[in-house]
Amino acid sequence: MARVTILGGGSWGIALAVLLQKNGHEICVWSALETEIDMLRKNHEHKMLPGIKLSENTEFTMDEKTAVEGRDLLVMAVASSFTRRTASRFSSFVAPGQKILNVAKGIEEHTLMTLTEIIEQEIPQADVAVMSGPSHAEEVGRGLPTTIVVGAKTKATAEYIQNLFMNEIFRVYISPDILGMELGGALKNVVALAAGIADGLGYGDNAKAALITRGITEISRLGIAMGGRFETFCGLSGIGDLIVTCASMHSRNRRAGILIGQGKTYQEAMDEVQMVVEGVYSAKAAMELAKKYQVQLPIIEQVNAILFEGKSADSAVKELMLRDKKVEVPAFPWTEE
Repeated sequence: MARVTILGGGSWGIALAVLLQKNGHEICVWSALETEIDMLRKNHEHKMLPGIKLSENTEFTMDEKTAVEGRDLLVMAVASSFTRRTASRFSSFVAPGQKILNVAKGIEEHTLMTLTEIIEQEIPQADVAVMSGPSHAEEVGRGLPTTIVVGAKTKATAEYIQNLFMNEIFRVYISPDILGMELGGALKNVVALAAGIADGLGYGDNAKAALITRGITEISRLGIAMGGRFETFCGLSGIGDLIVTCASMHSRNRRAGILIGQGKTYQEAMDEVQMVVEGVYSAKAAMELAKKYQVQLPIIEQVNAILFEGKSADSAVKELMLRDKKVEVPAFPWTEE
């Protein structure tokens, strides 16, 4: 049995808490929000996951020292925009070598840092890992089969976390490619906005398939330029996560995209979804990274134009369709010219 604290009382953190309790681990949930802690103490469930119960012996706290001291693993499950603030407030309580698992997805807009890089900067003494893959909280909490990847700097840390989480309905692979995993997890949210916009415009399966396929091409193009591995973008934290986020109504990014495609602003869409839409925060960062590494991201570029420049979704699609003619895979040679 391990002692694990979930940092963040949102639906994803609670779904993982339920999973870990089923595996026999002792769970503490920390939140900075008094209303959230009160809700969890009273109901032992999150309002976004009705009927998915935490055990009666779950500990709930708003105290940082209580949350961290003597814990075998800290699971960082706050929204990406709160990662730095949360890491900073915990920094002085984390012991040298204490393991922190980041399960959020995003890129910090003003620094272009991934979330594990932020945690390592704020808590340099920690052993930081990441979990990513196609894994909606609604399904994990209900015990539906799910497969994900854990990335860590050492195999020993990756295997330790793999053993804590893995069971008959939650399969865990491990990888050393933390950067590739994080880029796949963050950038797929931007492409999922595009997929939702296409749905909102009334487009069909052909458009969705094209966005997923060309979307992973853009993600891997940037990711490889930054040092990620091509194989990672072909795996669960790349194409796997992209497919589920573009196709499922559990996806807050797709749902927000649908509303934007129907004519709402991104702020109106986020207000209606009532959850953090990570793709909105990662979209600008993706374009800054594209400039820095000199790669083309036409889909992500058009998403930015729709979100922040007032471009109509219709005109953005037309511009994508009428781009210069291309060869799909330039590396393939012609046998005849």
